[in-house]
Amino acid sequence: MAAQNAFKPAQVRKTLDVFLGQAENPVGRLIFVKDGQREFSQFAYSPQWLSHPRCFDVSPDLSRVLGYQLHKPHTQNDSCFWGALADTEPDAWGRRVIARAHAKARAKDASLAPLTELDYLAAVDDVSRIGALRLRSETGTYLRSVSDGERSTPAFLELEKILSASRAVELSRETVEDLAYLQGKGTSLGGMRPKCTLQDTDSALCLAKFPSVGDERAVTRGEVLALHLARLAGIDSATARVVLVHGDPVAMVKRFDRTAEQQRIPYMSGATLLQARRDDEHSYTEILDVMRAKCEHFTIDARQLWRRLLFNHLITNVDDHLQNIGFLYSGHNLWRLSPAFDLNPFPDKAAESKTWLSEDTGPITSVRQLMAQAFRFELSPAQAQTVVAEVLAAVVRWKEVAMSADVGLQGADLADFRPAFEHAALQEAKTLLAQG
Repeated sequence: MAAQNAFKPAQVRKTLDVFLGQAENPVGRLIFVKDGQREFSQFAYSPQWLSHPRCFDVSPDLSRVLGYQLHKPHTQNDSCFWGALADTEPDAWGRRVIARAHAKARAKDASLAPLTELDYLAAVDDVSRIGALRLRSETGTYLRSVSDGERSTPAFLELEKILSASRAVELSRETVEDLAYLQGKGTSLGGMRPKCTLQDTDSALCLAKFPSVGDERAVTRGEVLALHLARLAGIDSATARVVLVHGDPVAMVKRFDRTAEQQRIPYMSGATLLQARRDDEHSYTEILDVMRAKCEHFTIDARQLWRRLLFNHLITNVDDHLQNIGFLYSGHNLWRLSPAFDLNPFPDKAAESKTWLSEDTGPITSVRQLMAQAFRFELSPAQAQTVVAEVLAAVVRWKEVAMSADVGLQGADLADFRPAFEHAALQEAKTLLAQG
């Protein structure tokens, strides 16, 4: 037994302090523990936060009580951190960059320990971390920070360099310098595609999404097209434009978790609101049930959500998982639906939603199905018909908007995207309107 214990890895225990926004309000203390293969975390609110006049639940799975609360991942795919903290972790692309850099470092120094989940969480740049939660080490340094006079969030002028480094990672040709340059600039809004947070020409934070070497269509232009159409359809959506870097179209999507003065706005995903496990299937009606208690203007948000579901169906955006729904804090321990983001037409996929409409109806597969459930979203049949008319009027303009200077799709690119916009569901919507 003594020999077995001698080979047992030493327990890792690290402490971080959690603050909120530019005001640096102390929220609490996070303890991360790695014991063998097990990783979990503990969190305790600070007495200052619990007595603060503007105190609120920073994460719905964290009760506002004194003392440490324990969080263990339910499965290997779930985070070992509380929901709102997990929302600030790097996405799949960010994790890929961090893992590649660590692998190169371990190749030179075999004594380096494997990465932990805390390493990934702490590697995100403090300036660009999603929402308003900020992490600080016991030495008083925000994670991840740089020396005075330097910056880690790149400026718009560095877009070419970022694209070049990202492409090198995709092709497995990256240098140590490429990885060092990209690290910390990942974000949790999005998936496996190459991207980077940067400061736009007006100093606002933006998410730059790059074309992938494996793209078979103009994916970045397609996302900007979808966001422009969403606005025409009456959907509150992220502002986006296409920027060319040596002929490559980069989607510049403005971050909505910052004010015009670049103050931080607390954020949480739909998965966090629902306290959902990543492998579980959920429905929009489940989200509605929680929104009813958590949203400041439930009726407005519920109707907006139904409009988005209809829009997603008509543009064949089937990547509608719970991480692609967001909520921003609006005060008094209440939240509001964030602008829509990560909207992508999928011309090569069947129009069936990833998230179910309800537990009874299953995935969204038709406009009639959405109409039948509109009452749950606080819409009368007449109001739902009006929404269908407004969304349809926007979607049928897809080719016009696609060829606009802001999007720039032409020729073969238009043909690639046509199946996402011209299909049976579009005709179904027209027929329903004609029938009154």
